[in-house]
Amino acid sequence: MSDNSRLLRRLFDERVRDLGLTAAQARLLLSLDHFPDQNQCFHADRLEIEPITLTRIADRMEEAGWLERRSDPADRRARILHLTGKSRDIVDKLQSTVEHLFEDTLRGLSATERDTLGKLLDRIGENLARAREQEPVHG
Repeated sequence: MSDNSRLLRRLFDERVRDLGLTAAQARLLLSLDHFPDQNQCFHADRLEIEPITLTRIADRMEEAGWLERRSDPADRRARILHLTGKSRDIVDKLQSTVEHLFEDTLRGLSATERDTLGKLLDRIGENLARAREQEPVHG
């Protein structure tokens, strides 16, 4: 699984680079599209990067006009990230890129095999999440 994940990530990186984005920028734009109105900490956690790293990425993307920050009405210290009109076209291209990537990845699998694979991966994800919750805290 690890090897396949690495290969998939590498292919994703190559394809989004063709759109003029880094993988981190592409992942952030997709996250903003799927989870609007969330603050920077939410997206950092979702992308599994440090909040300061996300802040640096967001700084560059805001300067380029790809996203904007607004105050969080629920927490004045937090900022909510929003897509801009400029980023809409690129998000559509990213979604198309991801769809093609999945098609390339699943080529040769029947609809039944794809469904079974999806269910198995969901179960593995649930098992991993449950195992992580049961981990003893060290420290």
